[in-house]
Amino acid sequence: MTMAIRWPAEAVWEAVAPLLPGFTVEILPTIDSTNTELMRRARAGRCEPTLLVAEQQTAGRGRMGRPWQSDVGASLMMSLGLPLAPKDWSGLSLAVGVSVAESLQPVLPPLGKSSGPGHPARVNLKWPNDLWLSGDRKLGGILVETASFGTARYVVIGIGINVLPRSGEGMSMPPGSLQDVEPGLTAPTALLRIVPPLVAMLQSFEGYGFAPLQARFAARDVLQGRAVTLSDGTAGTAHGVGEDGALRVHTAGGMQAITSSEISVRPSAVPPV
Repeated sequence: MTMAIRWPAEAVWEAVAPLLPGFTVEILPTIDSTNTELMRRARAGRCEPTLLVAEQQTAGRGRMGRPWQSDVGASLMMSLGLPLAPKDWSGLSLAVGVSVAESLQPVLPPLGKSSGPGHPARVNLKWPNDLWLSGDRKLGGILVETASFGTARYVVIGIGINVLPRSGEGMSMPPGSLQDVEPGLTAPTALLRIVPPLVAMLQSFEGYGFAPLQARFAARDVLQGRAVTLSDGTAGTAHGVGEDGALRVHTAGGMQAITSSEISVRPSAVPPV
């Protein structure tokens, strides 16, 4: 029998409601996908600020439609939907990643320390929307979707994070979990850490864009200086991101600015942890 999860819905609401009038928090035992549900509501004209948390998803999605495996209590699965009107949308998924990573691990452990007792894994960022742990283990992913209604635009930010260790069978890379970062951290605790700073970050992004976050992304950029291969077969070396969030890759044809979310980027070698 699965124990009931005690979610801090009221505490999240109290922290966010002053920033987002009309904000609501919903906890659902199961749903196909929190992102899909909020997009359905938006298309039906329901565009109020909403945080949707699912204990289980039957059709969770990652980038490019990849499935996101979910078990009750083993993952944090949430979507935040709200109207947003930034001057420039470039780099939004990176800004979300910076906020989530800093909420989960405000101070980065020193480089060169293996994760283990007394040495937590580093929470890094992989362009454009993944949370990775040191040793190239995927901790979670971010899926940003938007719907337009005339001049208004509604954004849905989906976040999926492994809270407990999981099997890497059938995966292209080994998974990591929050237990590698902070033993005992739960999905409810992580939710309360993540959401209020994320809302503040989105409101800052609306006014100032990604540029003020460039250096903070760089501090956790797992691809910096590494050989990478793009999904079209182009090989090169990653040289960080620009003020617009574009990934800079030095190839045989010169420096390229990669902006398309449909381009997959994989590091060609595993760095030391």
